[in-house]
Amino acid sequence: MDAIRTRYDEIFAACARSPAAFEHEPDHRSFYDISPQQRREFWDRLYDEPGFGIWLANFPEIFTDEKANAELSAYIAGRIRQRVDDPEVAEKLIPKDHGFGVQRLPLETNYFEAYNRDDVELVDSKVTPIQRITKTGLCTSDRELEFDIIVYATGFDAFTGAYDQIDIRGIGGKKLRDHWADGPVTYLGMLVNGFPNMVMLGGPQTAAANFPRGSEVAIDWVMPMLQHLWNNGYTRFDVSEESQKAWFDAVKQSYAGLLLNKAQSWITGYNSNLSGHEYGHTRYNIFATGGAEYAKRLKEAAANIYHGIDFA
Repeated sequence: MDAIRTRYDEIFAACARSPAAFEHEPDHRSFYDISPQQRREFWDRLYDEPGFGIWLANFPEIFTDEKANAELSAYIAGRIRQRVDDPEVAEKLIPKDHGFGVQRLPLETNYFEAYNRDDVELVDSKVTPIQRITKTGLCTSDRELEFDIIVYATGFDAFTGAYDQIDIRGIGGKKLRDHWADGPVTYLGMLVNGFPNMVMLGGPQTAAANFPRGSEVAIDWVMPMLQHLWNNGYTRFDVSEESQKAWFDAVKQSYAGLLLNKAQSWITGYNSNLSGHEYGHTRYNIFATGGAEYAKRLKEAAANIYHGIDFA
């Protein structure tokens, strides 16, 4: 930690430059400009380093090019097989329905090694589905298992779910949850037409980036906007439909060409537990271009004296 503290300014500057708002920055070489052996050596270094380097300091093509992503996914599968002693368990732990990095990546330390322990067992609920919870544990399609504690981690309704649970109403009593029934529509991920004096932080259609850093950028934009409101004697602000549509179009365009469009991902709004969140029905939940471009768009809006926001 002492070493990290001495680099705070350097770290924050890197986060400001990085599309993902992490210290890692993409490699500017093309995947196709270096040999397979060089790619392997490069990935070995990234994989063995702490942090998200193997994901975010990689070639940009891994997010857009099927061939590049397939080669990286095969590399990752090989590393998992090295770390898990039981070949059958290793195969179950290797994603088969999406390429590496296409869906959000968990940061792990010795996660795969945990399956080498005698007191850890992997049960594939797709092969043997859970049928019911019992007094002592749970019952799958082929046996009963006893537990002291069951931790439910079955997913959540990302981005809009928390707002849907609040009875937020705008002009004429319009409910935010109804307004977003087919997916969120915002201006800069913070304002919604017809819902005056409402600002969201960390809501839908903000940058696809490290959320603490993204929220910091948003706060640095919101506070001067509010100061502009107070300095001019205004008491109300609302965003125009035109500005909201322009931002939605920019968000939608940011998804173009990305492999995540083919994934069953919370980023695209997939949630098998909720109607209207089916696979293939994309909900544009993030500004996929990233944190640095998002910060640029915020600065442009502020420089234009918050063009598109109606003050009264």
